Amino acid sequence: MSRYRGPKNRIARRFSANLFGRARNPMLHKAHPPGMHGARRRKKSDFGIQLEEQQKLKAIYGMLTQKQFVNYFKAAAAQTEGKTTENFLLLLESRLDNFVYKMKLAPTIFAAQQLVSHGHILVNGKKVDIRSFQVRPGMVVSLKEKSRKIPTVIQSSENTQKETPQYMELRGPFEAKMATPPARDQIVFPLPINVDGICSLLAHTS
Repeated sequence: MSRYRGPKNRIARRFSANLFGRARNPMLHKAHPPGMHGARRRKKSDFGIQLEEQQKLKAIYGMLTQKQFVNYFKAAAAQTEGKTTENFLLLLESRLDNFVYKMKLAPTIFAAQQLVSHGHILVNGKKVDIRSFQVRPGMVVSLKEKSRKIPTVIQSSENTQKETPQYMELRGPFEAKMATPPARDQIVFPLPINVDGICSLLAHTS
């Protein structure tokens, strides 16, 4: 299973936003995009704009690969109920690593991925170490008892500035239930994302 190991602050600066929710905002240190001529912006084509929107969304959900992204879109398009865009977002938002991040068990999506892959997370009382596992309504996600003393977990769970989404029912600092499927208006991104444009691009390129 692939995992992005490159410079994350560089990605955040590229899109001029604290994409990964880091406590130390990379934009405060260097507000301009990376590169020798990062401060100079060239006019992008419509395709370039759509491609950049796609890259933003992939980054927000933990630097997903293009193959993963396309597979999510195909799965969303194959569903007989609901709009493709809504289904696409639901699949992304329901990833276990994202759910753990939104539970405030980890300060960033990458830390959440690590918690899952290292076997710290339980789903309905059973260990699940697959980051892409789909959390469904009624499922209860919790942190193992022995993992609740991890300093970064404690610090993240006490973050009062970060709100949990409406589709999530908290059952204490280390346990939450997916009460309803994630709705589009319940999903908050750190910057505006044109999801319809992304789906349009994927429909023509996948």
